[in-house]
Amino acid sequence: MAERKDKEEPPAPRRQRSALTALIVLALFAVIAAAKIAAAFLIPVVVGMLASYSLKPLVVALERVHIHRAIGAAVVLLLLSGALAGGVLLLRDDATAALSELPNAARKIRLAAQQSARQPEGPVGHVRAAAEELNRAAVEATSGGKPATTPPPAPTPTVLQQWMSEQSAKALEVIVEIGIAGLLAYFLLAAGDTFRRKLVHAAGPTLAARRITVEILDEIDAQVQRYLLTMVIINALIGVATWAILMGFGMAHAALWGVVAAVLHIIPYAGSALTIVATGFAAFVQFEEIPRALLVALCVGIAATVIGMGLSAWIQGRAFRMNAVAVFVALLFFGWLWGGWGLLVGVPLLAIAKTTLDRIPSLERFTMLLSEDPRAAAAAAEKR
Repeated sequence: MAERKDKEEPPAPRRQRSALTALIVLALFAVIAAAKIAAAFLIPVVVGMLASYSLKPLVVALERVHIHRAIGAAVVLLLLSGALAGGVLLLRDDATAALSELPNAARKIRLAAQQSARQPEGPVGHVRAAAEELNRAAVEATSGGKPATTPPPAPTPTVLQQWMSEQSAKALEVIVEIGIAGLLAYFLLAAGDTFRRKLVHAAGPTLAARRITVEILDEIDAQVQRYLLTMVIINALIGVATWAILMGFGMAHAALWGVVAAVLHIIPYAGSALTIVATGFAAFVQFEEIPRALLVALCVGIAATVIGMGLSAWIQGRAFRMNAVAVFVALLFFGWLWGGWGLLVGVPLLAIAKTTLDRIPSLERFTMLLSEDPRAAAAAAEKR
């Protein structure tokens, strides 16, 4: 009997591995839930840290010419803010002209809607009319044959007004988050290698642990800076392509729309969709021809798809040595987690995770899920 019980019961190591796996899964879900709840705190911290990694080469270059890091960090951030403000001032006239056309655009859309309403009703219109008649008959039957009198409805804000109010509040939140992230980036840049040395010291007393930590930090520097360079190149190509397409169609304010397309493409996928809708709307307002507006939107969409999605995914995959599927899934996950900010920081965070997994022997098997070539990743892991 004792021998049968020993055969039926699994060995203790297998139980421990199952319990450890379950514990890791629960911990992972707990971390995801905490990241979702603490988004207001984590987003500025993550953006500030990534910004400090991106701007670090400029501060180091100023330090080489004997400019203190605190002063150099302030100069770099001020120059960046000045460049953004200068760009806004240069495009201010075009933006003002585009905004002044909004009332005329709303009038054109209203006239187009009225014209479509005068068209002969189709099957959907007949079904709607029948439903209204049935509803009116039911009301008269319940009120004794007398037509029901309803008080005039109270004025309610339109959908556009509600949307504008929500977007204004979100824009204010984004400005605050950018300010906090910039302040954190300044402190990290001014501190220099102090934070880095503390991380290396906290890695452990052994030389191997500290060496791995230094390699991870160096690779993170390279990955984040590579991502910034890739994003700048792709966004510039998107802006130039949009400007050229709109100039070819004779669109007004083509330069403004090119800049808008480049800025919006910072948010992967969603930015391209917004650009397509906005340029199509502007084309309809200017030309008052639906086929021509659809053609403009189609051309902009083709450029955004080829450059922004296909070329971007390929370049990012080559730069970070990650497969395109992993990049796309990471964008979906971080977009669900943190919205637009998640789409912006998803790829560099995935690159940081892959770098960390590559350097930790017990987690190297997970890198094959992210690597562009799993066999090369396995061979590199065996060499290490």
